[in-house]
Amino acid sequence: MTERGMIFNGKMVRALLDGRKTQTRRIIKDCTVGSDQISKFIQIEKKFIGCHPEDVPELIRECCPYGVPGDRIWVREAFRVHSRATDVATLVYKASERNSWTEQTHRVPVAVCNKPATPEKWTPSLHMPRWASRILLEITDVRVERLNAINEHDAQAEGVAKLRGGFWKHYQPGWTQHQLSARGSFVTLWKSIYGDESWNSNPWVWVIKFKRIEELTA
Repeated sequence: MTERGMIFNGKMVRALLDGRKTQTRRIIKDCTVGSDQISKFIQIEKKFIGCHPEDVPELIRECCPYGVPGDRIWVREAFRVHSRATDVATLVYKASERNSWTEQTHRVPVAVCNKPATPEKWTPSLHMPRWASRILLEITDVRVERLNAINEHDAQAEGVAKLRGGFWKHYQPGWTQHQLSARGSFVTLWKSIYGDESWNSNPWVWVIKFKRIEELTA
């Protein structure tokens, strides 16, 4: 079992904490898939595999840089060290800053906290150390598909927010209309993070399913 860090933005951290998000999609770099009548090949991130068609799913999973089923992902998110006392350091998480003080903070032993108190300065998610993470996930499945192949059920599992009246949230700025489906909502979420061209190019993506295995206060 291996642990790896993975960055999530504030909206998706909230979806994880609310229990709405059980999947994430990440772009595969340099992926090529081909086939003939008797075999298939796949090249993922400079790894080339030749095999019989029935062996492809398992070999693909072994190539995933984020892990295989049973491995764990610790969530990287923006945070700050609010204070340090004799025994504990109090951490604040940006994704929860609109919640109550109890909900937005977490305490860790001061012995593991190697950062000074910076009550006015956020540490970006990219630089979050393992000891500051409050959310731990376990991978339950990994597969590869085209981004545009996402269906309604999987879009909901990506954690998009459902609104009143059966509508779904539109995530791109400067837009007032809501979406009529979870898939439509996911499209706007993806474009808000990666840009319109990323969706339009329909890249191959890792589809990583997980469950939360560690409960800490948001």
